[in-house]
Amino acid sequence: MAEFSLPKDSYFLGFDSSTQSLKATVLDSNLNIIASELIHFDSDLPHYKTKDGVYRDPSINGRIVSPTLMWVEALDLIFQKLSKSNLDFSKVSAVSGSGQQHGSVYWKNGSSKILSSLDHKKPLLEQLENAFSIKESPIWMDCSTTNECRAIEKACGGAFELAKVTGSRAYERFTGPQIKNIFDHQPDVYNNTERISLVSSFMASLFIGSYAAIDHSDGAGMNLMDIKKKAWSKVALEATAPGLESKLGDLAPAYVVAGKIASYFVERYHFNKDCLVVQWSGDNPNSVAGLTLNIPGDLAISLGTSDTVFMITKDSNPGLEGHVFPSPVDAEGYMVMLVYKNGSLTREDVRNSYAEKSWDTFNKFLQQTQPLNGGKLGFYYKEHEILPPLPGQRLIFPPIKLLVLDTKLTLLYSRSY
Repeated sequence: MAEFSLPKDSYFLGFDSSTQSLKATVLDSNLNIIASELIHFDSDLPHYKTKDGVYRDPSINGRIVSPTLMWVEALDLIFQKLSKSNLDFSKVSAVSGSGQQHGSVYWKNGSSKILSSLDHKKPLLEQLENAFSIKESPIWMDCSTTNECRAIEKACGGAFELAKVTGSRAYERFTGPQIKNIFDHQPDVYNNTERISLVSSFMASLFIGSYAAIDHSDGAGMNLMDIKKKAWSKVALEATAPGLESKLGDLAPAYVVAGKIASYFVERYHFNKDCLVVQWSGDNPNSVAGLTLNIPGDLAISLGTSDTVFMITKDSNPGLEGHVFPSPVDAEGYMVMLVYKNGSLTREDVRNSYAEKSWDTFNKFLQQTQPLNGGKLGFYYKEHEILPPLPGQRLIFPPIKLLVLDTKLTLLYSRSY
């Protein structure tokens, strides 16, 4: 891996492109925060009319998407904010970021020319308005592709065979089933697509002015990559859509340099032309990197829009539940992950309904309640749950729903009180 000598007064610009917001943080070489800005999609970009950063399609059960151009405009807006803070962009030596996993962006035929010839006098939004073959990006919350999942598993010899190769059985939110859904139902859109990016590689592409590679760690969340070979799986590709490999492009480690920053940012914001853009990756792999988990057995819990548990391992032994991805920092290692969709949004619904939309009030009620609530525990599902796979339901309090699971998280008993 190449080494670079950077000035001691260098800045480092990092982004978090998540479901509900885009955040930028600038650090100096001592990891002190120099600047930080946030664009909240619902409140800062209200004209897209999203709720929690997404559209829930009432006509298709489980279809949840985000407007691709909203992410582009958010980047324009966050640079406006950073510029007003008098940040010296010329001191930024490297840029990278995290993207919500599984979400996909579909570049229209000919868009590579648009990307490589951006006019620094115009915002990105104005120049990329017609760059996408589909305007709404499927994201990780989508659960409308069950039929596609079963078809891919069948073509690959079953769910377990697919998991052994790609690290996971077919999941509705994974990019492969989403691509198959578009090919099956909108073949003209698929044929008018020259590149399919993940959210992470999409954002990196904007910064280098050309199509960035999908990294190994985020690429493992697609049901398309052989996690041991770190290459696209021919069987999985053929099970998904024809001619797919050329639309996906290359794969790369999560820690390599994607390229130097595009001239657009040099001319518009006065970045140094030698500023490096390091591969972006998924938010969960980057959490592993940021928490410096590097010893097999290291484990962390993340409570966010979704709740996740991830652990470091040297062995690749995928099963029918959970996921195995290549490590974002160790070329020989892996990360194991469990994902629970009903995270912060479901908790916030409970708070908003019964605690005056205040965490302080929520905490007061919690302190007034006996530990373990008299033996009654509630599991609330605003959205279709991933683990265990259960349908979402409207939150009505009471009842309390009792679920009994075995050690493999198989549902044994369910009762509402």
